[in-house]
Amino acid sequence: MKRTFGIHTQQALLAMVRAGLWEQETDLMAYGTFNFKEICRLAQEQSVIGLVTAGLEHLTEVKFPQKLALQTVGTTLRIEQRNNEINRFIETAVKKLKADGIDALLLKGQGVAQCYERPMWRPSGDIDFLLDEENYKKAISLMLPLANSSKAGVNQEYAIYTDKWVIELHGSMRTGLSARLDKEIDAVQADIFASKRHRVWRNGETDVLLPAPDDDVFLVFTHFIKHFYKEGMNLRQVCDWCRLLWTYRSEIDAALLEERLRRAGLMSEWKTFAALAVDYLDMPSEAMPLYHEASRWHRKATNTLDLIVAGRYNTALRNAYTIAKIFPKNIMRILPKIFI
Repeated sequence: MKRTFGIHTQQALLAMVRAGLWEQETDLMAYGTFNFKEICRLAQEQSVIGLVTAGLEHLTEVKFPQKLALQTVGTTLRIEQRNNEINRFIETAVKKLKADGIDALLLKGQGVAQCYERPMWRPSGDIDFLLDEENYKKAISLMLPLANSSKAGVNQEYAIYTDKWVIELHGSMRTGLSARLDKEIDAVQADIFASKRHRVWRNGETDVLLPAPDDDVFLVFTHFIKHFYKEGMNLRQVCDWCRLLWTYRSEIDAALLEERLRRAGLMSEWKTFAALAVDYLDMPSEAMPLYHEASRWHRKATNTLDLIVAGRYNTALRNAYTIAKIFPKNIMRILPKIFI
C-alpha cells in the first residue's frame, strides 16, 4: 500500500486519538518528526476530528500550532451544532413513529455516540432505524412525506432523503458477504424483536430504543466488517466499537458473543480487530472479549490498520488483494459477493 504520509505522522495521529478516546495524557515527543497539518487531514478523513480535539487538552510537551488547533476546535464545534440538530430531528422522528404504534431501534450513530466521554463531538452521519417486517413497511409509508427523494436498496433497506438528513430504514441488517453470516444476523435480529430486548437513550424528552449491549456489539461489528470488505471503513468505526465494549464491559456475555461469531464465521476478524484495538487504540485487554495474545493476530492487526489508515481502498481489486493477505481463507468465501 502506498503511504502518502510518514509513519511518525500516523503514530502521532493514533496518539491523539487515544488521548481523546480515553481522556488520557499523551506526549507527542515520542513520535519524532511528524506533520501537524497532515494529522488534521487524516483525522477528518478517518472521522476522528472530535477525538483529536479532545486530545488537545491532554498534550503534555509538544503543543499543536495555535492556528491548526483553533481550526480543529472550530470544526468540532460545528460537529456539536450538527449533533444538536440531528438529535432534535431524531426526537421528532421517533415521536412520529411511536404515534403510529411503531417501535424502531436506533442503530449505530447517535446511539453509540452516547458511549463516548463527549458524545456531541462524534461526527454524525445517517439516521438508521431497525424494524421488524410489519413495522418496516409501515415506517416507509409514514416517513415518505418527509422525503425530497427516496431509494429502495437491497436486503430491505430504504433510504429517505430529507433536505438535511438521510434516514435509512432497515428491515434487515444483512451484509451480503456470505449466507453463513447473514443467517446469524437474521437470527440475532429475530431474537431482538421476539424478546423485545433493548436499552434506552433519553434524547431530550423522548425515549429512543437502542439494541441491548450483546446485540449492539454484534451488529456494530458485522456492519463495519461489511464496510471493511466491500467499500472501505474508517478509524471512527473501530473507536465506536471500543467505546461500546468499554461502556458495557460488565454486561457483555462473552460466551454468547463467541457462539455468534463462530456461527457467522468471523472469529479471525474479531481477534484481528481486538488486537488492533489493544495495540493501537489502548483498549484495555481485560475489557476486550475474546482477545488473544498470539502474535499472528497482532501481525494481522498491523496490516489491517495500514489498510484502514493508509490504503483507503483505491479499487475493489486492490482492496481484495490486500485483504487476501490478511484473511486468506475468508476472502475466497467472500470475494465473489464483493464484486457482485
